[in-house]
This record gives sequence, structure tokens and C-alpha cells, in this order.
Amino acid sequence: MDEALLRSLTPSVIGVLVRRGADFAAAEDAVQEALVEAVRGWPDDQPRDPKGWLVTVAWRRFLDAARADASRRRREDLVDQEPAPGPAPAADDTLQLYFLCAHPSLSPSSAVALTLRAVGGLTTRQIARAYLVPEATMAQRISRAKRTVSGVRLDRPGDVATVLRVLYLVFNEGYSGDVDLAAEAVRLTRQLAAVIDHPEVAGLLALMLLHHARRAARTAADGSLVPLAEQDRGRWDTGAIAEGVGILQAALARDRLGEFQAQAAIAALHADAPTAAETDWMQIVEWYDELARLTDSPVVRLNRAVAVGEADGPRAGMAALAKLDASLPRHAAVAAYLHERDGDPATAARLYAEAARKAPNLAERDHLTRQAARLNARRDRRQP
Repeated sequence: MDEALLRSLTPSVIGVLVRRGADFAAAEDAVQEALVEAVRGWPDDQPRDPKGWLVTVAWRRFLDAARADASRRRREDLVDQEPAPGPAPAADDTLQLYFLCAHPSLSPSSAVALTLRAVGGLTTRQIARAYLVPEATMAQRISRAKRTVSGVRLDRPGDVATVLRVLYLVFNEGYSGDVDLAAEAVRLTRQLAAVIDHPEVAGLLALMLLHHARRAARTAADGSLVPLAEQDRGRWDTGAIAEGVGILQAALARDRLGEFQAQAAIAALHADAPTAAETDWMQIVEWYDELARLTDSPVVRLNRAVAVGEADGPRAGMAALAKLDASLPRHAAVAAYLHERDGDPATAARLYAEAARKAPNLAERDHLTRQAARLNARRDRRQP
């Protein structure tokens, strides 16, 4: 792939987007995402009209971002501040919309996708990434769901499990930093917990609170990501952690374990460790075993490989990782981390660079690129 060509086309593509109505900053972000797509796809199939391809992809990314931003602003009009501990305020119509979109005539996966798009404000690309499927596949799924409900009355609410899945994915998208959805997901889950006495509802609320408690420490002053092991734990919200742990303990005591309770238990073990070195990785591996039994999720098994690497050493982690599909998102990033811990910086640097090329967002891409650069610089200093 001709990187010089990409650099030369960037200003003119940004200019096209600006002339179409995008502000300069948004156009720049959209073009950067299009360039990431080009880096991924062009080595195998470079288009005949590179500039036209970049303009088309960048304009789609701009429209997706604009729609998500408009939806976020509508939600922010309803939320004046971070969710506070205590009883939920009077319910509004938002949670009811979640239940209505999770219509019984839809399959659970279609109901989740439709609700995320219509009410949650996520773009088709963001939903596809959460489900580990191509964007075109998810677009077709959402279109079929819309056709299914177009001829029925939305007067029969869906089940709680579907709504929990939607809230979980909305929170995860907000927590990733692409859009500000996390606080809204916590607010709605509080409302749900106030009216439905179910351990998995409580488990999801506990999980959200425990993750949300770390929000202030997740990024540095320059906006770069700060890995969990390097976060300033003094900046964690101890009140949210205490509330989350209390809710989780009450849910676990009912002996009806579900995936959200298991995830919350893992988050609680991280929150309970005074330092990263004091994390109880053996117990975290045990919880990941429970979670894998409940979900059989490849993402869970990927995270479990990291935990195994911490508990039993990087070689054990790599052995667990070797059982997973290498095309799994963030597989290369995990492999890079384990190789670095195993004392193989050259392989780790190569894998960090590979992971950066596949990163789902700019913040993660920049973090992984810096990791690769750090190891390469260290190697260069050691060479005579």
C-alpha cells in the first residue's frame, strides 16, 4: 500500500467533507477513520479510485458520528449530573421504550440490535463491533427487525433479559469512550433495579457502578488511555465501589448466579486490590471459568487468558490464548502483552503494531502504537 498516496490525498478529502457541510474537526476525525480502514483493506484490494473511496467512507463515518452526537445531546438534556447513590428518581419514558423495542415478535439478538439503534443512539458500526460481525450483516439484521415490527402494535413489552443485554451494551459503548452513554445506562439500570427484584438486574447495576467508579483514572491529561495496572487508584470513586460491592454481595447471596453477577465479581476483585500487584488473580481466573461456563463467549476466554497469564505466568497465558481464533478482536494486543511479560520485546512490538492497525477506535490505536514504539525504542538503545 502506498502510504505517501494516503498522506497526499488526506487534505483534499478533508476539503471535500468540509464543502459538504462538515466542520473541519469532524471532517478530520472522519478522514482518520477512513485512513484506518484503508490501512486494513488496501494491501489486499486497493480501489481503482483511491480518493473517491476515501471520500465515500469518510462521509459515511461523519454521518454516523453526527447521528450519534445528536442522539447523545438529546439524552444529555435529560441528565443533568452523574448518577448518585440511593433510590432511583421517578421513571421516565426511556426505560419503557427499551421494553417496547424488545418486542416479543423479535428474536433476542434482533431486539437488542434494534433497541441499540433506535433508542440507545448507537451507530450500526458500533453495534456490529459489539457483536463481532461485519457492519453490512448488522445493517441487514436491523432492517429485518424494523420490517418485522412495522406491522405490529408496540404494546407488548419484551423480556427483562433482552433489556439487560441492551443496557449492558449501551454502557460498554459509553465506557469505551466513543460516545457518552455510560451515565445514562447507569441511570436506567437504577430505575430497573428499583422496580424489578432480580439478582441479574442487581448484578448489572453492580457491574456498571464498579466500572464507572474508575472513569476519572482511565485517561491521562492528554486524553491517552491509562491501563488498569497503571491507574491512580486514589482517583477511583470509593463511594461507587462500596455501593457496587454491597449490591453484588446481596445478589450473590441469593444463589442464582448469572453472567452479570460473575462479571461484577471480577470487577470487585480488581476494585478491592490496593495495588495492581496485590490483585487476587487466582480468584479472578476462577470467576472467568464460571463466566465461560455461563456464556461460552470467545471474548470471555480472551480475557481469561490474560488472567491466567497473571496468575500462572505468561507461558500459561499464551497456552490459553493459543486455543482461541487469532482473528478475535484484541487477540493480537493480548498476545503482545503476554510476549512482553515473557521477555520477548521484539515479538511484542510487532504484535502491538498489528493490534494498533486493527484497533476499533483512535484512542486504543494510539495507545497500542505507543506501546510498540516504546519497545522498539528500548531495543534501539540496546543495539551498538
